[in-house]
Amino acid sequence: MSQPESTSQDILPAWVDSSHIQGMLRGIERESLRMQSSGFLSQAGHPQALGSALTHPHITTDYSEALMEFITPPQGSIGEALDYLRDIHAVAHRHLEHDEKLWPLSMPCMLDDDEERIRLAQYGVSNIGRFKTLYRRGLGVRYGRRMQTISGVHYNLSFPDHFFEALQAEEQDEQLKALSLQDYRSHRYFGLIRNFIRLTPLVMFVLGASPSVCQCFMTGREHQLLPLLKGTLFLPYATALRMGRFGYQNSAQKQLGIHYNNLSGYLAGLQKAVKTPYAPFSRLGLSDAQGEPLQINDHVLQIENEYYSLVRPKQVPRDGETPSQALASRGVSYVELRAVDVNPYSAIGIDENAAGFLEALALYCLLQDSPELLDAEQDVIERNQAEAVNRGRAPNAVIAEHGQSYPIEDWCRRYLAQMQPLSALLDSAYETGLYSRALAAMLARVNEVDETLSARMIEDTLALGGTWSFGSHMAQQHAAEYEQHQLSPETLAYFDEAAQQSLQRQHQLEQETQVSFEQYLSNFR
Repeated sequence: MSQPESTSQDILPAWVDSSHIQGMLRGIERESLRMQSSGFLSQAGHPQALGSALTHPHITTDYSEALMEFITPPQGSIGEALDYLRDIHAVAHRHLEHDEKLWPLSMPCMLDDDEERIRLAQYGVSNIGRFKTLYRRGLGVRYGRRMQTISGVHYNLSFPDHFFEALQAEEQDEQLKALSLQDYRSHRYFGLIRNFIRLTPLVMFVLGASPSVCQCFMTGREHQLLPLLKGTLFLPYATALRMGRFGYQNSAQKQLGIHYNNLSGYLAGLQKAVKTPYAPFSRLGLSDAQGEPLQINDHVLQIENEYYSLVRPKQVPRDGETPSQALASRGVSYVELRAVDVNPYSAIGIDENAAGFLEALALYCLLQDSPELLDAEQDVIERNQAEAVNRGRAPNAVIAEHGQSYPIEDWCRRYLAQMQPLSALLDSAYETGLYSRALAAMLARVNEVDETLSARMIEDTLALGGTWSFGSHMAQQHAAEYEQHQLSPETLAYFDEAAQQSLQRQHQLEQETQVSFEQYLSNFR
């Protein structure tokens, strides 16, 4: 039996209107592997015509040389963000070489048995470029290179300062009223983060799109996955294996005790992890037999970005700043929602229904009470996440909350119902019906589990004969879309210029290198 639904007055304070949220900004980061025509991971370098992966503002690489990352700047509407992302995909596709295609799934295409065939991303011979490659080598020796071939979508979102000013003016707590706008904004963003963590099973249920994996991904690993058909492993009711223990998880980070109860505590936890040696990583050594560095250091985290999380507080770093220094100096300016699988049915990995749902969910998380997230509740949330990931579509899947258990569909339905007034507010602010349509689409997936992305993927993987066949079929469809996408002369000129400038900037950095890399690394350590 689900809890009674709250009234919209509890969800949306009477004084909030559409003017308060006008000025929201969103940006999207989408990762995608380059795949050879054989179906195997690309062995080729990053295409020179796309510029420098080190310094290009929109087209870079993540872990591997073959893992492309496309980054939009902040945009004023969902439509503008998706259009920008579409342009980037079309530009990248034009410059792919050797008949390569963009792999459309979160879980990777075919990988060789030899992990060394997953090439580390290369950023040139500047110290910062070599440092970035060394960080990736460290990730490989710590967690294995296969884990670093997974792709996701990161949705970055900020609310306007005038909204935080209005929220602060309505506070009853004198301590909160007395905070600077910067500190109050960080306080509210951390509340959003805690609530988003509580509601990630909902995200996994409606947006999860990794219910199966190519068998090659599990080479050398123990697992309880079942054969779906030859070459493909799955769990019968899984939604998002990427978000489970075969994805971005590791035991060292579980022991960190990094909490999201306030900015100072979060930063202190991160700093401790960056400075604390960890025996299993110490045993790996800092250098290989030839004396080449293996990892930046033997600490729990080599650098702050190694901390994998479902959602991150963010501030744009200035030159020479770490992410933590930027947050400590200027507070949180936006959140990065990271629990989002690549949608294989969209040529750009995400559609407007997912974007509209995520924005309504984020606004919900911002406006609701958000008690501190302590260890006991965190344990319950992790069990809920595992349930949603591994068996979210099972008829008897349940979510635990406030000491009670609820069927997962009832639990999801309740929160989608509570988000309705917020989707109406967003529709009003943007003069659209997008947000209400997005919530209706998510509700349809909850009401009919066969409508979920994960269920559709299993059906299509079976129909097409395996993960590679399904992925290749969608990659072919997407390639046709990129080719048909019209790029304006201005857009083409902009990306050509960005590629050239990025190469010049990389060259400049390489010329400016004053100290040896050994000294640079020693200084960092």
